Amino acid sequence: MSAIETVSEQRCFGGVQGFYSHDSEACGGPMRFALYLPPAAEQGPVPVLWYLAGLTCTAETFTIKAGAQRLAAELGLALAMPDTSPRDTGFPGATGDWEFGEGAGFYLDATEAPWNARFRMYSYVVDELPRLLAGRFPLDMGRQGITGHSMGGHGALTIALRNPGRFRSVSAFAPIVAPTRVPWGEKAFSRYLGDDRKAWERHDATALVRAGAGFEGTILIDQGEADGFLVSQLQPQRFEAACEDAGQPLDLRMRPGYDHSYYFIQTFVEDHLRHHAKALAA
Repeated sequence: MSAIETVSEQRCFGGVQGFYSHDSEACGGPMRFALYLPPAAEQGPVPVLWYLAGLTCTAETFTIKAGAQRLAAELGLALAMPDTSPRDTGFPGATGDWEFGEGAGFYLDATEAPWNARFRMYSYVVDELPRLLAGRFPLDMGRQGITGHSMGGHGALTIALRNPGRFRSVSAFAPIVAPTRVPWGEKAFSRYLGDDRKAWERHDATALVRAGAGFEGTILIDQGEADGFLVSQLQPQRFEAACEDAGQPLDLRMRPGYDHSYYFIQTFVEDHLRHHAKALAA
């Protein structure tokens, strides 16, 4: 297991907001992540909420913009924020396109060269990083929740659905719920996973629910009605219909006037943290 290096640590609402780096086996190079430990972590292990960020984002985006630490401190929740992809890969085409490559890992394990050598974010988020954090920080890994935004919402939903029993709670902000059916997903999946569309469906929340995957509990989703990507890329009605057909509890809240930005996330992050804290307190 690789050693964790501390990039920075600051006192924040009585807890500690840290940024860290390590050499990742899954991603074949250095990775960074952020972790907020609430004051309760000084007394013993605390539950952890994973946040997966969206296209173009880093481990800093939610950490700095969402304003989640105050309530996380009150609720006794740790917040874990991985990066969205490996960095400085040197692969042709890995930079210069905000919808693909670095900053756009889509939380899957690539199978196509050269991407399969570094872009293995599914294994990183599901296996490597949790083991690494459990060995270093006071986290109760028996009480985990997961959430995310946009591409990260896609990641949160698919990872929760593919790993039953791992997470006690799941939510998403404006997630890409059917990436096999929209331009963002088609562009990324064809390059990372090749032409086999059946393989794509393992990373599509709507397809997973229609194939029988389910989450034991209510899935919470907030979606802005003024989101510029709503019609072309997000299409929450696809996931809503799949959940209704499958009997999967879903609380989809359409928010008039809200867009895709972190102002939207700031507005409803308290609802999501309380949703997770309630489930993780049991």
